[in-house]
Amino acid sequence: MAEETKPTTEEPAEEATNRPRSNTPMVVGFIGLVMVIETAMFFFLVPSAEQVSALAEAQLIESVQEGAEEAEKVASDENRVEEFELGTFGETFSPIDTDRSFRVELRLYGLIRAKNKSKMTEEFEAKNGRLRHEIRRKIRNSELSELQDNQLGLLERRILTTSNHLLDEDMLLGVGFNDYQLIEE
Repeated sequence: MAEETKPTTEEPAEEATNRPRSNTPMVVGFIGLVMVIETAMFFFLVPSAEQVSALAEAQLIESVQEGAEEAEKVASDENRVEEFELGTFGETFSPIDTDRSFRVELRLYGLIRAKNKSKMTEEFEAKNGRLRHEIRRKIRNSELSELQDNQLGLLERRILTTSNHLLDEDMLLGVGFNDYQLIEE
């Protein structure tokens, strides 16, 4: 029996020497390597507080500049000058200083800002009769020399002043003639 006990004691010794190696140091090494790589990535790829604030400041400046450009564009679009058709006029009259009859035919336009177009349309429709009457009166009361092509500035200023006086606001910046003819009858 003594012999039988020896082999049993030898077997655990052999099992101890043949036991598989533990993977713990390898797992700990792998985890450590991953942590070192993540830390290195954090230091090299994540921006610092100064870099983040500089980037935020640059984006803020860019957005403010874009907003200013858009506001400038909207303001320039609103202040763009457009033509507004005031109508066609044909007046027959005898100037004060002559016995002859003349006929003036013209198509009149006014210059307005784009932002005032809808308001001008409403007022023009409401006051069309009064405006046409006053414009015709200015044409009829003009002297013959004022109605010649090179003297139309005075007539334009009179029509502009009268028209702006009839409107609630001075929306007309100027007036002009698309077509103009002075015909002796």
